[in-house]
Amino acid sequence: MKTKPTVLYDVPGPRARRRNLLWTLLFLVAIAAVVWWVVVSLADKNQLEWTKWEPFFTDGRVWDTYILPALKNTVIAAGLAMVIALPLGALLGVSRLSDHRSVRVVAGTVVEFFRAIPVLILMLFANAAYSEFTDISPETRPLYAVVTGLVLYNASVLAEVVRAGILALPTGQTDAAKAIGMRKGQTMSYVLLPQSVTAMLPALVSQLVVIVKDTALGGALLGFSELLASVRPMSANYGANTIACFTVVAVLFVLLNFALTTFAAWLEGRLRRGKRSTGAVVGADAVDDLAGPGEHLGPTDGTK
Repeated sequence: MKTKPTVLYDVPGPRARRRNLLWTLLFLVAIAAVVWWVVVSLADKNQLEWTKWEPFFTDGRVWDTYILPALKNTVIAAGLAMVIALPLGALLGVSRLSDHRSVRVVAGTVVEFFRAIPVLILMLFANAAYSEFTDISPETRPLYAVVTGLVLYNASVLAEVVRAGILALPTGQTDAAKAIGMRKGQTMSYVLLPQSVTAMLPALVSQLVVIVKDTALGGALLGFSELLASVRPMSANYGANTIACFTVVAVLFVLLNFALTTFAAWLEGRLRRGKRSTGAVVGADAVDDLAGPGEHLGPTDGTK
């Protein structure tokens, strides 16, 4: 039986297959050794005892007092940052493609400036600014600072995602829109942005996952009561069960991001199915609406 040829690589021969199998086995043995060492080390420090993990299964106070309030703060901060950063990033990305040089320069300066600064520094500056120039209470100030830092940084990154997604479209899309008389704003709103959303969605979701994880920076230096910041008081009040606390918090972060990526995958599939199932075209009435009052872009000789 002939082996199906491939253009990416040569089919491995017997020696190569044996060598690959050997390396695979060695890798698995190394991974097993590392896992064994970690388990033994944790057992020696009594971190695997049931008493360390029991509160998460038998004591509801650990959830009501520490985990659920911290989870709520994490979701609030991440949700606010997403709601503000997404439209702001889209606006900045579209502005970088403007025909007006002044708009492009301003948008590009904003994007490059905030994208180059670490998000933690943005949070610290925002916290200091709110403390100096506003009357926001010290209890809620960390939330404002965290959301501000996340918005400024991630909106700049999302702007580049939007710009790259639009530029990735074939130039024929813009030419076709111009051919039926669409203005630049109409071309962007009705042709380019709707088509680029599907292509941009994986990168957008990746950045939204970053937003969820970066809320932990606020707990590290600003005293924001988010998930990661709940580990210290939990561990102090439940017998120094640090590993158990970190494990539970890590699982919650995984579940949050998994829910986000699952929703994004469902949305992407729905958008792709919608594009395949619809063969909508721009009719004469729609073209006239796009052209504006007093203009007509259809045939002028009475033919249809």
